Amino acid sequence: MRITKRMKVLESLDIKKLYDLNEAIEVLRNYTSKKFDESLEIAVRLGIDVTKADQNIRLMLTLPHGTGKKVRVAVITNDKQDEAKKAGAEVVGGDDLIEKIAGGQLDFDRVIASTDMMPKMSKVARVLGPKGLMPNPKLGTVTNNIAEAVATVKAGQIELRAEKKGIIHAGCGKMSFTNDKLVENVTAIIDALKKAKPSTSKGQYILGISISTTQGPGLKVNI
Repeated sequence: MRITKRMKVLESLDIKKLYDLNEAIEVLRNYTSKKFDESLEIAVRLGIDVTKADQNIRLMLTLPHGTGKKVRVAVITNDKQDEAKKAGAEVVGGDDLIEKIAGGQLDFDRVIASTDMMPKMSKVARVLGPKGLMPNPKLGTVTNNIAEAVATVKAGQIELRAEKKGIIHAGCGKMSFTNDKLVENVTAIIDALKKAKPSTSKGQYILGISISTTQGPGLKVNI
């Protein structure tokens, strides 16, 4: 079997080591693909019980330097379609778009809906809900300020949502970003999670943090 550069780098990694964030990013650069711009991803394990409603973390955060990804935005509205299109939304429609989504059309990454459309959204809740795409007033995706909502999503807004066992997964930017920009994005995520700590969460809150590239290994980091 041919030993590749990636395999050699992987063999030399100390996956048990607790890395400084900047050091970990630099190490991961040795493992990135030259064929495409990989993302830097973070996994944070929190000391919360997601089965309890008051500890189930879900929030939106606009990263200081964005994600580096192009986000396709769908806007569901009858009266503000021109506003949505001018703001840069790729998929725009009202009752017709709801019907298309109900039929399986999901060619978008985020969904924004005007307030008046929410009573009709129940028809696609089972389609959008499991994918984390259902508009939510608390997350700013149900609003009458369509242009601002689209601009915020386009600027690099991400969702931080606790999964099973209290783990948060999120993209932190592209590996083509400088180390400083990636560090600032990661730090923003950690700060947001600290501020969102539930008052009912007892004991150690942040149990572990690791970062990885799209195709690379995970490294534990100390922040």
